[in-house]
Amino acid sequence: MIIVAVGKEKPALTAAAAAVDLRYVEDWTDVPADLVESMAAVIGRVPGEVLARAPKLRWVHSPAAGVDADLTPQMLGSDVVLTSSAGNGAIPLAEHAMLLMLMLNRDVPRWMRAQADRRWERFTHGELAGLTLGIYGLGNSGIDLARKAKAFHLRVVGVRRRPDEPSPYVDQVYGEDGLDAMLAESDFVVVTAPNTPATAGRFGADAFARMKDTAYFVCISRGGIADDDALLEALRSGQIAGAGLDAHGVEPLPPESPFWELPNVIVTPHNGATSEGTVRRGEQIVLENLRRFLAGEDLLNVVDKAAGY
Repeated sequence: MIIVAVGKEKPALTAAAAAVDLRYVEDWTDVPADLVESMAAVIGRVPGEVLARAPKLRWVHSPAAGVDADLTPQMLGSDVVLTSSAGNGAIPLAEHAMLLMLMLNRDVPRWMRAQADRRWERFTHGELAGLTLGIYGLGNSGIDLARKAKAFHLRVVGVRRRPDEPSPYVDQVYGEDGLDAMLAESDFVVVTAPNTPATAGRFGADAFARMKDTAYFVCISRGGIADDDALLEALRSGQIAGAGLDAHGVEPLPPESPFWELPNVIVTPHNGATSEGTVRRGEQIVLENLRRFLAGEDLLNVVDKAAGY
C-alpha cells in the first residue's frame, strides 16, 4: 500500500507508517503519474486534477479544520473519504474570541493609544459578567468558547445545525430558524462556524439590523460568512457597536480595506490558532487516523461533503 504525505518529513508519521510504503512529496509539481495512480491515501491537500488521476485513492486527510479548499468538484463527485483536523485549533480560537471580546468590552485600544502618548488616562469601562454571548456554530471551538465564557459569568446562547445534539455550557440552543432570536438577545455575537454553502453570507444587512446597537460582532472561523459591505455599513452607522475580526472575506486583508481604519474594529491576521498546541493536536489526529485506516477502523472527523464540514 502506498500512502503519500504532502510536506516535509515528520519522524512520528514515518514511524507510524513503517508497515506501508510512505512517500513524501513537497507539492504535486512533477509527481510521477505512476505514484498518483497507485496511491491509496494522502495526508495533505489534493488538487482536483490530481484526484481525478488517482483511481486507487481511498482516503484523504486534510491538515486544516475547515475543508472548503479541499472540497473540489472532483472530491465532491468521488467516493474518497475525506477527513479533517477539526478540533486542532479549538482551544486557541476560543481564547482568541475571549481576547477580542475583552478588548472590545474594555476599549483596550484606548489604553494602547494612551500608552503610546505616555498619557495616564483612566475611564469607566465595561465588564463581561452578566452579559449574553451568542455563538453561531457550536462545534469544537464554539463549545470550548462556551466553557470559557461561563468562567466569565456570561449567559451563553447558540445556533447549531442540529440543535438536538449535546451542547454543554450553553444555556439556550437554537436551530438555524432561531438565529434572529439569538441576535436580538446577544451582547456579543461570535462566529465559529465553517464557511459552507449554508453559512456563506449568512450575516447580511438583515442579521446586523437584528443585533443590539450596543452589541459586538466577532469572527474567528472563516471569512465570507459575513457580508463585508453589510458589516461595514453596520459599523459605520452605529447599527452595532464594533467588531473583532480574525477571519476576513479577503485574505490577506488588502491595505486599502476600510476595516483597518475604523475606530470600532480590531483586526488580527487570521492568527487566532497559530500555536504550537494546534500543530501538536493536528499531528495527534493524523496519527490516530492513520492507525485506524491501517486497522480498517472508522476514521475520526469524517467530512460530510454535502454539508461542507
